[in-house]
Amino acid sequence: MKKIVTGIVAHVDAGKTTLSEALLYQSGQLRQLGRVDQGSAFLDTDQLEKQRGITIHSHQASIQYGQIQLTLLDTPGHVDFAYQTEQVLAVLDYAILVVSAVDGIQGHTRMLWRLLKAHHVPTFIFINKNDLTGANPQHVIKQLQNEFDGGCLPLDTQPTAAQLESIATLDENVLNQYLTNGKISDSAIRTLIQQQKLFPIYQGAALKLTGVDALMTGLEKWTQERQWSESFGARIFKVSHDTQDNRLTWLRVTGGELPAKATIKQGQKIDQIRVYNGAKFTIKQVLHAGEVAAVTGLTDSKPGEGLGDIQNSFQNILQPVLSYAVDCQENDPHKVLTALRELEDEDPQLHVTWDGHLAQIRLQIMGSVQLEILQQTLQERYHLTVDFTAGETLYKETITGKVEGVGHFEPLRHYAEAHLLLEPAKRGTGLTFANDCSVDVLRKNWQHQIMVSLGSKEHRGVLIGAPLTDVKITLIGGRGKIVHTEGGDFRQATYRAVRQGLMMLKQRGQCQLLEPWYQYRLTVPTDQVGRAINDIQQMSGTFNLQQGTQQDIGVLTGTAPVSEMRDYAQQVRAYSHGQGQLELTVDGYQPCHNANMVIASHHYDPTADLDNTPDSVFCAHGAGYPVKWDQVPAKARFPYQYPVNM
Repeated sequence: MKKIVTGIVAHVDAGKTTLSEALLYQSGQLRQLGRVDQGSAFLDTDQLEKQRGITIHSHQASIQYGQIQLTLLDTPGHVDFAYQTEQVLAVLDYAILVVSAVDGIQGHTRMLWRLLKAHHVPTFIFINKNDLTGANPQHVIKQLQNEFDGGCLPLDTQPTAAQLESIATLDENVLNQYLTNGKISDSAIRTLIQQQKLFPIYQGAALKLTGVDALMTGLEKWTQERQWSESFGARIFKVSHDTQDNRLTWLRVTGGELPAKATIKQGQKIDQIRVYNGAKFTIKQVLHAGEVAAVTGLTDSKPGEGLGDIQNSFQNILQPVLSYAVDCQENDPHKVLTALRELEDEDPQLHVTWDGHLAQIRLQIMGSVQLEILQQTLQERYHLTVDFTAGETLYKETITGKVEGVGHFEPLRHYAEAHLLLEPAKRGTGLTFANDCSVDVLRKNWQHQIMVSLGSKEHRGVLIGAPLTDVKITLIGGRGKIVHTEGGDFRQATYRAVRQGLMMLKQRGQCQLLEPWYQYRLTVPTDQVGRAINDIQQMSGTFNLQQGTQQDIGVLTGTAPVSEMRDYAQQVRAYSHGQGQLELTVDGYQPCHNANMVIASHHYDPTADLDNTPDSVFCAHGAGYPVKWDQVPAKARFPYQYPVNM
């Protein structure tokens, strides 16, 4: 029997969880069809999900249909929890993208499509709610083809001649096969789906169970099972706690097998292996390649982490864009911090920090709905009532030029020197590290210490002290002394080399402040379009004007800074008298629209940031002494490899 793991993704209210219920019901897993609006959905197991009628966490279910055994992962639909959806993508064979036949492609649908393409997840599409007034599935198909991919095509179990003709145009080899014998093999179609050239479309009404069998039959016929390695590997995609406060690590085995009681991570032993089906689970003694389960026993696992042969971590594209301070009210701040640390264990993107000087807790989030859920979780799970300050934008910094940074650490009886090439990287890649240093220049173990040190901390920029991103850092040289060099010396030299290079770039005006931008879609009555355009221009945003599906409705799309647009929805509702609608999705980081103002307001002095100093330490006459960053190159022992003014 073919074993496939698929996740259902959608814009909120497109009917994602309803489709999950329908699949479970049609396959005989459920005796009664649950409803999201009644809080009876099989996969909305959390109390907050039942109350709000939205999916907040990913959930697992099992379906057997014909010759396919399907592990179904239902994901959050709200944009504020999209990063949790993205983590699930790391373990999927296929995704099912649900699109409303009434609303068509929406803001979050576009974000999900970008994520599916970026993480190379083959995708089936289900156009839902065909039974509702205003449904236009043919219009949605054209919209999918025009905005997403021409390979978004209806696909029957026995493809029609028209379908085969359309499919043939997607690939040159397939076209030759079709022109030669007038046929396309089933295996060729499966390969096109696997290669993300073909995205089969099905349609129906999940609430009325129409079109669901056709989707299941399509999954059964057009999916193909992966080939797994014989050696153990696994990918973690979620961490949670059950009602007895057991810590659960959700993972998919990608090779070999995982037996209970196995020791797999720094001496930590797997206790139980639980295969969930909604809120219930069964205990297994062995988890085989391709299977998904939650395990107990791991104490420091993180979503995205690889185990065994899977050493690399899954990198989220989506990141929080707002920072809030926590008002603990009458509660002990340390008790609130302890609760938030546990929630951060489940969701590392919260980035909970404690500022001892201000006696203040800060955290990072995606938006207001996530904040409401967090506040309610603290109340119901920990009996803590808290509030939050007005959110602040999370800025980042990058560079626009190359430089060789030098760090030297030579207090008495210590010695290390590191030379690093800093250069701009592609937008959205974060920090990447490379090694271009010969062992004739620097011993292998010292090189290893530098490379480990580069990845051991969050590097800060020198404009406002924001996290550094989109920079490639390459080890190009350094020096050590067998007698005096110790492990921590190269760590100090490495940190100082990064900062020294950044200070040189700042001096040359080649440091850049970045801020998060939204991609928006604004619908307003046509008589309010002028007002909306003026508002967007005032926000330093971009816009494209389109004609809405209704004659008296205008549609504006474009991008705008999060700092300017995040509260704009309230204004839209006010001036449009409730007729306007603003959809926002995070579009990543772009150059800050008011960088000089932001930099001035932060009053950041990079030379006074002692935890991230750009200065070095040298030694003379038996004593160490500090050397300012701009004097370090002249005193460095190792010759420069690159010109200072690149």
